Amino acid sequence: MSQTTISYEFFPPKNDAMAESLWEAVPALMAYGPKYMTCTYGAGGSTKGGTLETLQKMRTMTDIPLAAHLSFLSTTKADLDEYLGKLWDNGVHHIVALRGDLPKGTSFDDFLGDEYYAYTYDFIEAIKEKNDFKVTVGAYPEKHPDAPTLDADIEHLRKKCHAGADAITTQYFFDNDVYFDFVEQCEKAGITTPMQPGLMPIHDFENLKRFSARCDATIPQWLHEKFEGLENGGEDAQKVATDILILQAEDLVSKGVSHLHFYSMNKAPITSEVCEALGHKAEAA
Repeated sequence: MSQTTISYEFFPPKNDAMAESLWEAVPALMAYGPKYMTCTYGAGGSTKGGTLETLQKMRTMTDIPLAAHLSFLSTTKADLDEYLGKLWDNGVHHIVALRGDLPKGTSFDDFLGDEYYAYTYDFIEAIKEKNDFKVTVGAYPEKHPDAPTLDADIEHLRKKCHAGADAITTQYFFDNDVYFDFVEQCEKAGITTPMQPGLMPIHDFENLKRFSARCDATIPQWLHEKFEGLENGGEDAQKVATDILILQAEDLVSKGVSHLHFYSMNKAPITSEVCEALGHKAEAA
């Protein structure tokens, strides 16, 4: 068994086909013994019910710790407090605390009142006061799209950690030097909270390019070249994606990274092969 621990992110399904994919992926990936599993939360709480329902169903399948993403932007303090209570009562004692995205047709000026949290670190303090939640926060090794500079973004991360964050999970990246440079800059800024890299299996390269453009995640030229001429999502592309992720994960582990977080995209095959390559063996349910 690998000494490197793992975790996965899932998202609530929007239709029957997506639900089928999710509920095939969860038990398949669960078999590799993750340290925890997370479920995302849509902009403005758009998947709030689906997030809780997904976590509730996961809880019937396993005792593995579960974490709920929770963003505060555009949701009142009272509603967030009520939802935190529901999560705790349903055995979800780990929160991935995020600012979140604006719902369509709104602006930041719409949510400036006292009934809303202004900053992620205020939200974290409130979560910690509510119950003994573990809190993970996000970080962008290449800078959050809304941050003016990487230094400013790191300072905001420092404040989130000071507010009580227990761990940091990064946005995905494809050049490991980007991650290690970011860790070094955070350490110089006085951030001591444990950090874990987020890794993205490439199931659909065209979708990845579109999403990466929105979140300012760099796709290196060598990666474009790897997928050039391959059928998007086809068997050859999946083989290339699997090899790329195995090499990336093995390099991170060889350089001392002790935990890897996989953005599963509700699919198991690529992530399963990476777990196998790292020495994790699937156990029968």
